[in-house]
Amino acid sequence: MPLAPFPAPVAGDALALFAEVRALSEALVAPLSDADATAQSMPDASPAKWHLAHTTWFFETFVLRDHVAGYSLFDARFPFLFNSYYEAEGVRHARHRRGMITRPTLDEVLAYRAAVTAGVVAAWPTLDADARALVELGCHHEQQHQELLLTDILHLLSCNPVEPAIWDGAPKVPVAMPGPVGWIESGEKIVEVGHDGTGFAFDCEGPLHRALVPAHAIADRTVTNGEWAAFIADGGYSDARLWLSDGWAWVKSEGIIAPLYWEMRDSVWTRFGLDGRRAIDPAAPVTHISFYEADAYASWAGARLPTEFEWEAAAAPHAANLGNFLDTAGSVEPRPAVSAPGFFGDVWEWTGSAYRPYPGFTAAEGAVGEYNGKFMNGQFVLRGGSCATPRGHARSCYRNFFYPHQRWQFTGVRLAKDI
Repeated sequence: MPLAPFPAPVAGDALALFAEVRALSEALVAPLSDADATAQSMPDASPAKWHLAHTTWFFETFVLRDHVAGYSLFDARFPFLFNSYYEAEGVRHARHRRGMITRPTLDEVLAYRAAVTAGVVAAWPTLDADARALVELGCHHEQQHQELLLTDILHLLSCNPVEPAIWDGAPKVPVAMPGPVGWIESGEKIVEVGHDGTGFAFDCEGPLHRALVPAHAIADRTVTNGEWAAFIADGGYSDARLWLSDGWAWVKSEGIIAPLYWEMRDSVWTRFGLDGRRAIDPAAPVTHISFYEADAYASWAGARLPTEFEWEAAAAPHAANLGNFLDTAGSVEPRPAVSAPGFFGDVWEWTGSAYRPYPGFTAAEGAVGEYNGKFMNGQFVLRGGSCATPRGHARSCYRNFFYPHQRWQFTGVRLAKDI
């Protein structure tokens, strides 16, 4: 069945946000069997059941255990099973073996969620400001895992030879191909980037600081499937001149010939999605591409990837909540743009910027200080959110980050060029 419309979280009301986020996670797994929710298709992915339990462990550990006198753990074995990477919280089950957690069952994990959710709601009147801030952080953390949950399920189902759909797709309505890319030009200038301290943000989004951007132009839309098919037809995956050295080595070692989930069937490019396998929509944004692929396409197109500061400066005037995000009926997939420019939703957009700390960045004290800072090497920044990002979660200063070879997320590309 299609995913039913779900309301966007209530801004500024952490308890309402908590209730809505917790309910959405459970709505997302409703079509899954216990087997669907337990299997793990690769080390980068986690079982749906693990996502449900880990986000619950976060609230139980950092809110109930640490801020509610006399609280007793739901199950003393769960911290070992469902801690992710918090060294300060002790030893934990190996990430690549999360699919071995056949028990607790999905029903038992849902019971764990219900108990912790009820515990947070009951404790809310007594929680101090620090604890309530942790509830808000936990909500945004769970929204990140909602997206991961969907993309991990997609990868898992793609490994099944019968390619099952998790729900029916939305009816396909023919859409005219977009015209040529338009370019939004900007002269050299100093811009303010990063979070200004108003409302919630993750620590890696700040501090607010100034950055110099050169004279440049940024595309008014992302690259489409049709344009990517032309790149393939022109030998883009077999021309070493287009690729970074590491990217070319990756293409050759992994046998990469197209975006993840693409297959040529009956002389037509198809893609696998949460609604099963279908012909690609040439007008929709290309997705499931790596940084290496994005960079190679940019070279082929005579352009480059934007820096994260160029992207943020261009996106800042636009409403972050109006794109194609997770809360709509039908399948979760990028949709053809109905107007340009659109900087939010559909696909995360690779930038050419390394994921590094901003000037003046400091990690928080304690275990939650491990949340972002320790990952600031070897990865690249993506901006804008995707069709699997919960509505209300993205903003112009939001920094997502992945390793350059990773592409199981809804990742796409917007071009830029010097002028």
